[in-house]
Amino acid sequence: MDLSGEYRIAAGREAVWAALNDADVLRQCIPGCKELEKHSDTEMSATVVAKVGPVKATFKGAVTLEDLNPPESYRIVGEGKGGVAGFAKGGADVRLAEDGGETVLSYDVKAQVGGKLAQLGSRLIASTARKMADDFFGTFKGIVEDGGEAAAPSAAAMAGDGPDAGVIEEAKTIALDHAPEAVAEAAEAVETRIEKAVHDVEVEVEAAAGRGVLGGPMVWGLIALAGVIVVLALMG
Repeated sequence: MDLSGEYRIAAGREAVWAALNDADVLRQCIPGCKELEKHSDTEMSATVVAKVGPVKATFKGAVTLEDLNPPESYRIVGEGKGGVAGFAKGGADVRLAEDGGETVLSYDVKAQVGGKLAQLGSRLIASTARKMADDFFGTFKGIVEDGGEAAAPSAAAMAGDGPDAGVIEEAKTIALDHAPEAVAEAAEAVETRIEKAVHDVEVEVEAAAGRGVLGGPMVWGLIALAGVIVVLALMG
């Protein structure tokens, strides 16, 4: 899975760099983070509760910072394991560029998942990852710009209530993928009903024509045609 993004932060590059290396700030920003411990300037460990579609698990992992070029860029490499839920591992290149009094933060992520997570589908995983990235950088931006604590999460967010964005996105995709099939099935059902209606009319026409009722076959043929037209109109 590849993911990239860019965020503009109204703060100097040195301040942004310092926040990216502050364990307390990162703990507030990472969605579902329960623990984050900094062992050295380049090593951290974390415990995160994450939910991807129907799969919810606690992931424990280690993070290493590589290729440090302060205050311009570094690379994050890590792996988290969530028991039977599976694992996630990968790396991200983070870059900071000055733009006047602001900083443009950009990143490129390459990640791999396994276990149950890998069975959920790439679209669901990507949409969930995108939401988590937006949540992280949205909180990070607020902390750096305000120079304070992140806003407390709502009760609904803490309880995990409300629709999951990844599930919604996947459901929409599945619906769109199967739309042509559903339309074809509906059209076939209508065609079957029309054929049956036409057959029933033909049987009545033949029976009436044989009796010579109301002018014979010609008149009944016209009535049959009218009946078919009515059926088609009702089916439309």
